[in-house]
Amino acid sequence: MNMPLNAPPLRRLDATGPDFETQYRALFARMADENAEIDARAADILRDVQSRGDAAVLDCTRRFDRLDVPDMAALEISQAELRAALAAITPEQRSALEVAASRVRRYHERQLQQVGQSWEYRDEDGTLLGQKVTPLDRVGIYVPGGKAAYPSSVLMNAIPAHVAGVQDIIMVVPTPGGERNPLVLAAAAVAGVSRAFAIGGAQAVGALAYGTATVPAVDKIVGPGNAYVAAAKRRVFGICGIDMIAGPSEILVLADGSTPPDWVAMDLFSQAEHDELAQSILLCPDAAYIDAVASAIHRLLPDMPRKAIIEASLAGRGALVQVRDMAQACELANRIAPEHLEISAQDPHQFVPLLKHAGALFLGAYTSESLGDYCAGPNHVLPTSGTARFSSPLGVYDFIKRSSIIEVSAEGAQRLGRIASVLAHGERLTAHARAAEMRLR
Repeated sequence: MNMPLNAPPLRRLDATGPDFETQYRALFARMADENAEIDARAADILRDVQSRGDAAVLDCTRRFDRLDVPDMAALEISQAELRAALAAITPEQRSALEVAASRVRRYHERQLQQVGQSWEYRDEDGTLLGQKVTPLDRVGIYVPGGKAAYPSSVLMNAIPAHVAGVQDIIMVVPTPGGERNPLVLAAAAVAGVSRAFAIGGAQAVGALAYGTATVPAVDKIVGPGNAYVAAAKRRVFGICGIDMIAGPSEILVLADGSTPPDWVAMDLFSQAEHDELAQSILLCPDAAYIDAVASAIHRLLPDMPRKAIIEASLAGRGALVQVRDMAQACELANRIAPEHLEISAQDPHQFVPLLKHAGALFLGAYTSESLGDYCAGPNHVLPTSGTARFSSPLGVYDFIKRSSIIEVSAEGAQRLGRIASVLAHGERLTAHARAAEMRLR
């Protein structure tokens, strides 16, 4: 296969080769989400916000976002401005936002029916047991605003909270230089955001966690951000809840060779263009097909507006991997536990039972990962860096909490009291035992 002389390097690995384990460990070495310097700086910012409140937020906004405003009122984005942004975007953009929002809402309403219901039952002695599901009172959603604007993130974070019954949704979004993205503001209007602030970084996380005179404290913070945001979210956990610590975006494509190579190449680009640290990998048993995808990558790359980012991502973190067969591809996918897993095959459903660990599965050649990012319906906030082994996508369950209900009848207290007494004495907790024994007849 002939490649252009200026073609970027792209790893080619053979999963059946003797050196593959070494190559695998190098490729999938988990990078630290934050270094000590970033963590220390985030901690300093959080302490400052906790101590000085609005004044600290204003100072950080001047330093990091190059935005010099007289007071916090200038950083609050009014409901009138959100509505004006929605009215000002093109009809095509408004329709796209509203259709996407409708699909996201419908999916999460179905999710609420499955996981968000209270229930109860009675034992034969009349004891009542159950579960009470309650939405959180107030949540904060962090919307990234660095290298790109993400109106889709507004929909994906705010709509599940709204569906879950959260009454107060506070959005923070950095606006470097004071530039407010109209699509982000329009998305906030569509999604039902209660209040919005033009602040970002660790200072925004601190304001949401601790509260200031202007920014109300929230019960949970959701949404991805840069390394400082991740470090700050990790540090405020316990003061409030958080969804997850998001790492660089990832896509893993399992291909049987039946999908047009250009489609697969562009799907790899779709994650690589996010960030130089994003990871885009193809697993395929067909060497000739891998060659065709490699050729498509080199042919299509020069026309991409974010070519430099894609090139750096593919060179540093990308790979084209030949596997023995699709079964081995599934085994590797389970080890990797990717954020996005495309099964680009003629019959993708045959492989689903073999796949255990992925943030989201995209089945079939027509299911571009980008459709899931914007408008398919399921949430695009997904576990990264292998955490899909034990984590799930953002959903309505992140915005509700469960309380146990126990009402013991007089008859039930006789049976349960004796059991509790035995166990409490075994743990040498006398008051526990006596509290149960006092209710025995």
